[in-house]
Amino acid sequence: MKIAVPFSNGEVFQHFGHTETFKLYEIEDGQVASIDIVDTNGSGHDALAGLLSDLSVNVLLCGGIGEGAQTALTAAGIEICSGAKGDAANAVNAYLRGELQSAGVN
Repeated sequence: MKIAVPFSNGEVFQHFGHTETFKLYEIEDGQVASIDIVDTNGSGHDALAGLLSDLSVNVLLCGGIGEGAQTALTAAGIEICSGAKGDAANAVNAYLRGELQSAGVN
């Protein structure tokens, strides 16, 4: 499984459509196996869903996300868990433990 987190300065970036980087977590056997950082190269809302799909992302953990982005991500088969905040690694670990609940569109 691959989890993407929009981030800045180690924290979950709160506006999905304006993120400049994603932290990608490769998960194996319920544990983080590797971490990569991907630059969005200025991609906006619509292009970000395509970028994450091209990277074979299964899950997006994010702060805020609008309806249009949510629709595009869902169409790409990417699970969305919004409302995450704070340290990106802590958010991923909370998700893996089943403790992170999505806030929905905001």
